[in-house]
Amino acid sequence: VRLVESGGGSVQAGGSLRLSCAASGYTYTHPCMGWFRQTSGKEREGVASIDTGGTNTYYADSVPGRYNISQYKVKNTMYLQMNSLHSEDTATYYCAVGLAARYCSGVNFRAANFVYWGQGTQVTVSS
Repeated sequence: VRLVESGGGSVQAGGSLRLSCAASGYTYTHPCMGWFRQTSGKEREGVASIDTGGTNTYYADSVPGRYNISQYKVKNTMYLQMNSLHSEDTATYYCAVGLAARYCSGVNFRAANFVYWGQGTQVTVSS
């Protein structure tokens, strides 16, 4: 399984970015894909997930209304649209695959339940 993130960069507070995650090499049906972020010295935090059956999305309490997760199945690509960014959004963002849809929400949406990871893309928001 290979996951490749792109789209990170530097942006001023209030701006937007769209992250992409290109996935290849897995054939599981209805797994969960998610976006996580991590800053130095902190645990990897889940921010958004999508059941690749296509209908269920989940967002962490820290990002309600500002992020939108989507997927383009034909290209096996997942996206994270991030709006109204502020300095607290600065982090390395990772996409990941969980092997069951139940890992997509609630207490199960955590890094330990995701088995495949991309290399990460840096997002820096300046105030």
